[in-house]
This record gives sequence, structure tokens and C-alpha cells, in this order.
Amino acid sequence: MTKLKIAVQKSGRLNEESLKLLKECGISIDNGKDQLKAQARNFPVEILYLRNSDIPQYIEDGVADLAIIGENTLIEKDKKVEKLQKLGFSKCRLSLAAPKQAMAEGISFFEGKKIATSYPNTLRSYLEKQNISAELHVISGSVEIAPNIGLADGICDIVSSGSTLFKNGLEEVLVMFESEACLVKNKNLSPEKQEILDKLQFRLDSVLRARNFRYILMNIPTDKIEKVNKILPVLKSATVLPLLQEGWSSLHSVIERNKFWEVIDELKREGATDILVLPIEKMVR
Repeated sequence: MTKLKIAVQKSGRLNEESLKLLKECGISIDNGKDQLKAQARNFPVEILYLRNSDIPQYIEDGVADLAIIGENTLIEKDKKVEKLQKLGFSKCRLSLAAPKQAMAEGISFFEGKKIATSYPNTLRSYLEKQNISAELHVISGSVEIAPNIGLADGICDIVSSGSTLFKNGLEEVLVMFESEACLVKNKNLSPEKQEILDKLQFRLDSVLRARNFRYILMNIPTDKIEKVNKILPVLKSATVLPLLQEGWSSLHSVIERNKFWEVIDELKREGATDILVLPIEKMVR
């Protein structure tokens, strides 16, 4: 039986969120402690647990067909793989950081300086475009301590909250690019594996779309249905049910998660009351 081999990070946050996403897609994976691979019970996929930095090469070589990986690693390794879509989690940024007094100088601070990083290829390319000449020190971990121990003047590293930089007396001088988890594939999938991938992407799209929306219920005066429906244009038409109280209806619709607070005042101005907002598990089109 043909199976799609999906590579995910061996451990860490990206591993957890990748497996959570697959689970939300209805894929049950038989995970065991310290496994290098695992089978799905109800979908033709096999999960390969690999070191994050090795995944792009495995995809290019065809050892794995598909992978969930951070864009930062994808850009750094620069392998011949096809990026299919962003997945909306594990968001971070690759930044240049230095002691606080460097903030006023900006990128020019790094001219002639030593920079510690785990992303030498990305950093080298970026500095060339900025016409900055610097000495790079490649470090595999704990990059942020380099300035404090005299190894470097600044760093280039992944930043999420910025708390680690703060603890080490550093500040972001500039953001090189934003990153998040994405889905990538080998460029030469067989027709059979492409068919499995199409089914998987259909499920992924349904789950990811649902994460961006909320189900909203409210009571409104019946004569305000048309106006309220225009405020919530996500669906073709809202669902409206009559209430026992004459002149009132219950309206059910969908709203973009990030726009709720922008439209709540409009809804209330039109007489909406008892507004409930609920998460959506799947959103199939």
C-alpha cells in the first residue's frame, strides 16, 4: 500500500504542534517513546521523526515526501524542495541583536564586527545585500551568550518573545524576516502519493480555515437582520431562527477571529444582545 512519508521535528515545540495539527485532521498516529517513525492507523501516512536541520535534505533526496518545518530552516538550508503553504504556528523572526547601545546605529553597527549565529548562510546573504562586512562565528546553540563571554559583538538568531535577549542584555537591532511553520514536499512525488497529499491538504485547509474564524450567535430585533448580516459577510447568508418573544430573532453566523472587537460595537448599535462567540473545529468548503 502506498504511503506518504511525512517528516517532523524529532522533539520540541514544532514537533508538538505538528502532531496536534495532524490529529485535528483526523489522523491517528501510533506514537511510542523514542521512535524514529510511526504509522497512522486510519490514513496512508508514515511519520518520520528527524533532526530539524536534516529535514530539507531528506525531502530533496526523496527519503521523506513531505515535511512540516520552519521557514527559517528552509531558507538557511536552501534545498530543492517545494513550499506548499504556511501553517500559522511556531511563529518567530530571525533578527540581528546587540547590546542596547547599538540600537541607535542600526545595521551600520555590525560593520567590521563579529556576529555569532546558527544561520550563517542566511546571515551572509543578508549582509552582502546590505553592503556590510562582518566576521561570522557559527554556534549551534545558546547564541545569545556570545557577546557576554566576548566571543562576538552581536548575534543573529531566532526570536519569539524577546525575553532571552533581555536576560542577556541584548536588544533587536532589526528583523531580517518573519518565519512560521510551513508544509513542503519533494518535487517528484508519484501520482499515487500526490493523490494522498491532495486529500491531506483538503483536511489541513479545513482545520486551518477554522482557526481563523469563530461561530457567533446573538439575539437581534427581526427588523435589523439585513443590516446585521452585512456586518458579518463571511457566509453566504446567516442562519436566522425566530424567538418566542415577538419581534426578535436569533442570528447565527461566522466572524473572522481577529475582527470581532472591531465589529462588536456595530452589532450592539444595531440592537444585538446576548452575543456568544464559540471556536470552530473544522470549516469545510
